[in-house]
Amino acid sequence: MPLTSDEDIADLLSSARTIAVVGASDRPNRPSYGVMQFLSDRGWRVLPVNPRITGERIVGEYVWHDLGQIGEPIDIVDIFRRPEEAGEAVDQAIAAGAKAVWMQLGVINEEAAARAEAAGLQVVVDRCIKIDAARLGVGPRQD
Repeated sequence: MPLTSDEDIADLLSSARTIAVVGASDRPNRPSYGVMQFLSDRGWRVLPVNPRITGERIVGEYVWHDLGQIGEPIDIVDIFRRPEEAGEAVDQAIAAGAKAVWMQLGVINEEAAARAEAAGLQVVVDRCIKIDAARLGVGPRQD
């Protein structure tokens, strides 16, 4: 079952240090850009992923082609893709050893969520990571 309780979501967010954003945009007016800026400002390390702008920088971080290129631990994969495209990001998250996948508002792919859960990842569906982090007042633990 995807995480839905405030306590579970707060625990996930506070235990995370690195968040990869699949579908990252370099345009400040796009939701993914605002989310990345917010998360970075709150203290998370944000790793943008977008094959169309690989090699550029967003909020000071290198833009990766795909999750497999990152080569360092990823706590949460935040997915800004159409629901039918979320499965590919979930499969990459599983292969990369991520701890959780977070499908943004409007991103609902039950098959992909089930695959992630079966692989042992925590799953959040149809929620905004920025809204939840702000509402719950959480940031990454500093321990």
